[in-house]
Order: sequence, then structure tokens, then C-alpha cells
Amino acid sequence: MNTATRGIVCGLLLAIGGQAFGSTLNQNVSWTVDRSGTTAKYRVVAYGDSIYAGYNTSISNAAKYSAPTVDAEYLSALWNADIESIRRAKSGAVASDVYNNKIVSERSYMQAASTRVVTFEMCGNDGLQARTAFKDQSGTCNYGVLNTALNNCKTYVAAAMDYINANASPNVKLKVISNLYYPGYNADNVQSTCKDSATGATVNMRTTFLPVIAKMNYWMCEYARQKGFKCADSFAQYMGADYDSNGDGQVDSDALRYVAGESESSYVTRITSTLRTTLRDANTHFVSSSSSYDYIQSDDVHPTYTGGTVSAGLWGGSTGTGAPRYTSFTSGKSPIWNRYGHERMGWALSTYNPPSP
Repeated sequence: MNTATRGIVCGLLLAIGGQAFGSTLNQNVSWTVDRSGTTAKYRVVAYGDSIYAGYNTSISNAAKYSAPTVDAEYLSALWNADIESIRRAKSGAVASDVYNNKIVSERSYMQAASTRVVTFEMCGNDGLQARTAFKDQSGTCNYGVLNTALNNCKTYVAAAMDYINANASPNVKLKVISNLYYPGYNADNVQSTCKDSATGATVNMRTTFLPVIAKMNYWMCEYARQKGFKCADSFAQYMGADYDSNGDGQVDSDALRYVAGESESSYVTRITSTLRTTLRDANTHFVSSSSSYDYIQSDDVHPTYTGGTVSAGLWGGSTGTGAPRYTSFTSGKSPIWNRYGHERMGWALSTYNPPSP
């Protein structure tokens, strides 16, 4: 790699790993979970940004077991079949980019007769870019950047579901979206540089951003309810502990989940007020009162993972095959379901898997 090329690569890496401004990177992977003694083969198709890509700060490889491929392992055991995990992902892409250049332009992947599951995630980069733009403000705060991100998210989530409903193979049994966890929850607990026009004072970043991400997540799950999708509530899975920390009789990660049919105001109030004390930065996800795991990589944005990497990125994607890491799941959970971010998200997807293909 010459000096000029190295400079371009480094710039791209920093842009994607940070706030993804102005730079995107296709990271496509096809990985088949090859179950011993089986011949039937079905497909899971996943569209998204760096989350489903399995981004790991590299521009040439990604996590082999990002959430959709984790789900493929669960399906392989459930259906006693080989499962082809197709990930069409673009790191750094905003919702409109995922919609136009992945879901629409690469619709052929979900139109294959073998497809049984279609899943997507988006809006993370809309939120990250809006957060950075707000943090950079001085003078009077302009909340318009946050509202624009919210509205764009709603527009393209709804459009994506409509498009998938109209274009996916009729053999598809499950359509599911994953909503957003809050990366940098602790880091955002600082005051802004800009000042609110009404109070003349600076505002707390986290208090400002939390209602916006809550509204994004509400509409992802609400549109899912309206349009025949399921909603894997990654916000609840990442941000709430797996025990009852506030004595309200509910496990925190269960209490935070979207409730089908509830109003936007009800959901946002639960997240930003009623249950706010139960929210925790996902760098320390408590699975019990005394044990925790790190769900976020050192970039404070992307989920942690295990199981190695595959080629994906600047030099092209990859296709591969391998035996499943686990061939059966006691109580529907792998031994590591709650130890890594991608394992947790993949398990959340798997809870909606249909019993047969």
C-alpha cells in the first residue's frame, strides 16, 4: 500500500469508525451454517448499516457472527437445515442509503425462493450524525438537526417495510426489524456548548438525545406492528439489566421493551422518565447484580462479537461455509447469548423464528 492509498484508507476508517460522515463502505457477506446430516437449505437476508455488517473498525473484514448470522445458527438447529446468512450491509449508511441502495437495489436477495427470513436495521447513522452536528453547535441550540434525523428515520423505516412486503419472496415466513441501542450513553452525560433559546442555559446532551432515540425506536416497533413485521427490541436488550434492579417486580430488560399498541407518549415517558434509572451504558451490561459483560467495542459505537472475522469491505465481500458453533440451544439460548452485543441481538431476532420453514 503506497502512502497516498494508506492516507485514503486511514481517512475512511476514521470516518466510518467515528460518526460516519460522508463515507460509506459496502460490507457484504454470505455465510452458510452447514449442519451435519442435512440437505435442505434456506436463506436469511439482512439489510443494514455497520451494525448488521459486523463492523469491527477494519475496512477489510468484519465479524463472522454479526446478529443475523447468529440468528442463522438458531434457525439451523430449529429447522434441522443448512441456513445461508446473506448480509447486504453498508457501514456509514443513513436510512435513505440503506433503503435505496441495499433494500431496493439489492432486492433480488430477498426474492430468492429459498428465503424464509428478511430482517433489516437502519437509522443509527442518522442519529450519530445528528448528535455530532448538535454537539458542534455554539450560540443558540438548533434542535432541527435532531428532528430531521427522527423524521428521516420514520420515513425510510416505513418505506422499507412497505417495499419488503411488496417484493420479498412469498415463501418468507418472518420479517423483523431491530431497533437501536444508545451508544455512548455515559459519554453523552455532559453539557452542550450551545444554549437553549428559552432558558439561556446549556443543555445536557443525554437528556436531549434520549427522547429522540426513544421516538425512533417507538416507530420502528409500531410500524412493525402495523405492517406485519416483528420488532427485536435491541434498546431494551442492551440498555436494561437482566435482573430487577429497582424492585418493581420486573426484570429491567423486559420492563423497557416496547408494548404492542401503546402510544408514543406512553413509551417515551417510560423510557425517559419512569424507568430511566434502570438504563445503563451497554459497555457494562449487567446479567445479574454482580456480573456484567461489555456489549460495545472500544469505539463506543459498535457491538462486541466472538467467533472470528470474514473478509468484507474495501477489497470485496466473501462467501463461506462452516459448521455451527452450537447444534442445540437449551431454553432457546446459546451458552454465550448474553455475553456479547451481536450474540444478544441475534438471540433477540431468534425469539421470533417460526417453528418450521
